[in-house]
Amino acid sequence: METIKSILDFSLLHIGTFQITVSSILVVILVAMLTKLLLRLLEKALIQKRLFTTLDDGTAYALLQIIKYFIWIISIAFILETLGVKVTILIAGSAALLVGVGLGLQQTFNDIISGLILLSERSIKMGDILEIDGDVVKVEEIGLRTSKGLNRDDIAVIIPNSLITTNKVINWSHQSKNTRFQINVGVSYGSDIPLVCDTLEKSVREHPDIHHDDSIEVRLVDFGASSLDFEVFFYSENIFKIEKVKSDIRKIIYQRLNENHINIPFPQMDVHMIPNK
Repeated sequence: METIKSILDFSLLHIGTFQITVSSILVVILVAMLTKLLLRLLEKALIQKRLFTTLDDGTAYALLQIIKYFIWIISIAFILETLGVKVTILIAGSAALLVGVGLGLQQTFNDIISGLILLSERSIKMGDILEIDGDVVKVEEIGLRTSKGLNRDDIAVIIPNSLITTNKVINWSHQSKNTRFQINVGVSYGSDIPLVCDTLEKSVREHPDIHHDDSIEVRLVDFGASSLDFEVFFYSENIFKIEKVKSDIRKIIYQRLNENHINIPFPQMDVHMIPNK
């Protein structure tokens, strides 16, 4: 026992009254391992085992991230105390330094605060479809400083959290996973309008990603320069890949219009030549 005690009390580093012993290093390792184990159990309980069945995946993920940061702060504070570093004195003594660092890293702190806001208020959740600066992104991860997403070209996008909280952001899936979209179609003057409306409605209904068949709506919106302009509205849950869905529907519309002998006109211009007298 004396041998073990002497090994544990062996000083690895000694500066004045501050020293690091073998036992303190073991405590640090043990605290880090227990923290990781606790976080892994929490993740399994919240995400995999669905401890709270009322929480969706995005909410559970946000709650887990907040708990992670809180537990790591406590663990790091305990580790510093174990090593003989007084956290309160350290914070008080470095106040002026923190002010200087804060001014230099103002944007970073802004992103971190924005990350905490996103995780706590849950206006943006994992899996949401966002439109930011004209780019549509599916949120894959919400971090403390940045969030990660995937755009429609399968390119990873790193988004500073402050960009989400301070700019205008469209959340396509915030209220409902089922969103309404539209396609514009122009047909020749003289076309049978009821037949056009029926053809457009049936064409949209053929696509497997279209939901709420009774909500498909066709409108005659304008008398264009060379066409009767229609809009067809429909609902779909495939928000992220909606451009492909629209493309597929346009192909169906084009085929069905041809089958019904309904022409899609192209702009034409008549030029009148006046002969010289």
